[in-house]
Amino acid sequence: MEPVHDTSQHDSLDSLADNAMINDHVALQALSGIPDIHPGDDLAAILIESLQCQGMVLREGDILVIAHKVISKAEGQVVALAGITPSKKALELAEQVNKDPRKVEAILRESTRVVRAVKRPEQEEGTLIAEHRLGFICANAAVDESNVGAEETVILLPHDPDASARRLCERLEEAFGVSVGVVVTDTFGRPWRMGLVNVAIGLAKVPARIDLIGERDAFGRVLSVTMPALADELAAASGLVMGKSDKTPVVLFRGINWQPCVSSANELIRPQQEDLFR
Repeated sequence: MEPVHDTSQHDSLDSLADNAMINDHVALQALSGIPDIHPGDDLAAILIESLQCQGMVLREGDILVIAHKVISKAEGQVVALAGITPSKKALELAEQVNKDPRKVEAILRESTRVVRAVKRPEQEEGTLIAEHRLGFICANAAVDESNVGAEETVILLPHDPDASARRLCERLEEAFGVSVGVVVTDTFGRPWRMGLVNVAIGLAKVPARIDLIGERDAFGRVLSVTMPALADELAAASGLVMGKSDKTPVVLFRGINWQPCVSSANELIRPQQEDLFR
């Protein structure tokens, strides 16, 4: 595919970002028009076509934040519960937390360990916290039934979200002839805080964290531990326009101050030796 260089059309993001760059602000916009994704679909081609149909041309330094479910669907990470036979452990856990034992089996297959399995009297269904094979600790090892598009079906994380992000990034750069970044997200709960936020689970070229150690704050004090999680900040911000029922799984960020690098979402996982609650 030939790089896209036509900049004759300017959408609201372009005009906002032009002003935003001057004022050190950031512009973000959900990408609409993305169809339902099915196993085997060429997601990169679909994203490129959606951008072009909206007259949106990627610029140097743009970042696309993408909900993992469209990637998981394209990669075939969708499992019908009818094809799952629960193990003895799954049956025991399912009874403990009142979950479908087939879903519990899917969770166990995606997990390296179960961290917590709790059901309180007021809950219809309990909570199962597990460590995913990729190292993320979250509810149900990120096995989910929402926005799958079929009953009795669950969706899993991509096999390698970083690799998925890199492949998409390469295709987008080839199409538009500029350097961009990609962040793949999922929605996690948080210990000690209510509510859900999007977090980064896969990265291409976007730094996981920004090291500010040694720099000075606004009052001249030397920073000793400050290391913002840039990828998670982008992921969380994408949730402002990435509605669960809006079918807008992709958000374009423009005006971010960042430097491309070799990165991985694994850099955001706290090492076990630093885990005070393990």
